[in-house]
Amino acid sequence: MRWLMLYTRSRQVPASLAAVVISAVAVWALARDSSGEPWDPRPPVLVLAAAAMAVSTGLSGQDLALDRTAAIRWAPRRAAHVLLSSGIVATVLLTVQAVGEDMATTAFVVRDSAGLMGLAALGATLSGGQFGWTLPFAWLAFSFFAPPATSVPMQVATWMLLPPGAAVGTWTALVLTVAGTTAYALAGPRR
Repeated sequence: MRWLMLYTRSRQVPASLAAVVISAVAVWALARDSSGEPWDPRPPVLVLAAAAMAVSTGLSGQDLALDRTAAIRWAPRRAAHVLLSSGIVATVLLTVQAVGEDMATTAFVVRDSAGLMGLAALGATLSGGQFGWTLPFAWLAFSFFAPPATSVPMQVATWMLLPPGAAVGTWTALVLTVAGTTAYALAGPRR
């Protein structure tokens, strides 16, 4: 149990969790006055992306050389870290929603949190843990300002804003989750 406590502290989990909760509550408070307008996917996506970006800072430890020379196998731990982080990101939003009005369905939250954490893991693999947030941020920014998704490539580009039943959004999130988790588990964060 001691190794788990040391691992969570070295990965900045307490600070990341605080940032996740604060961002979820802040966006929920700002978005709760929807006054009967149709469903808007941007507030829940903003919460999930902010949470994935906050958690991504913990995808590398304090000393990468020390991590690489450890006598334990890191691949399963890294994969578990990404998948557990995705679950925590989704759970925080669903918990905040339970207190007030719903911002998104459970399927939407699970799909987007998994895809965004896959993007963060891919970002950590390509750029290092301190820059793991760049891919979710860039994709979110593009999705918010992209033209309406009428073609399949644009639907792939704006997957996180698609309704929960959209097959393109689900498949894109699944591919990002599997690719990011696999790359991060096998290669680890970049130095």
